[in-house]
Amino acid sequence: MQRRSFLRAISSIVPAAGLQEILARQVEAQSAAPAPSSGLHVVGAGKDRFGQPHALGFSSSLLFKVAGSDTNGGLFIIEHAHLQPGGPPLHLHFNQEEWFYAMEGEVAFQVGEQRVNLRSGESVLAPRRILHTFSSIGATPARMLIAFCPAGKMEQYFQSVGANPKLNADPEFLQKCEMELVGPSPFWKS
Repeated sequence: MQRRSFLRAISSIVPAAGLQEILARQVEAQSAAPAPSSGLHVVGAGKDRFGQPHALGFSSSLLFKVAGSDTNGGLFIIEHAHLQPGGPPLHLHFNQEEWFYAMEGEVAFQVGEQRVNLRSGESVLAPRRILHTFSSIGATPARMLIAFCPAGKMEQYFQSVGANPKLNADPEFLQKCEMELVGPSPFWKS
């Protein structure tokens, strides 16, 4: 009986020791990383953080509000304006939570197997590795904020696809951006 108690105690300590090592490496990596810019970044209404709106090939525009470099990779926020019916294909992100906040209009979301419609002032979270998509469904174009946490490679994704929309169908490129397209949006009209 004492041997079992001893083995249980050891087995509980070993994972904890491994966790301490992982946490110590993470703290070390964060302290070695360059600090985010300490300058004030005011981004005006209807403006992009870098002065140039971005597009993905469907009728809308993306405005970068907080860049990953502003937060040492912790957060990336975009404003998705003039959102028309359609939206992106059903997809998932390997490492990012994606949070949506409806500012104007009405937007339908599918997150996993659940569907919900959001109106101004409402939000929904799409956890990492969970399929999701969205589409404007109101009589007028929608506008929303989208936050990615951590920022990951989403800024790079939007810049690259904006310059070359064909990349959005390239599985290898999407894999490098830590995401996967799974199929067409259930909101697309055939």
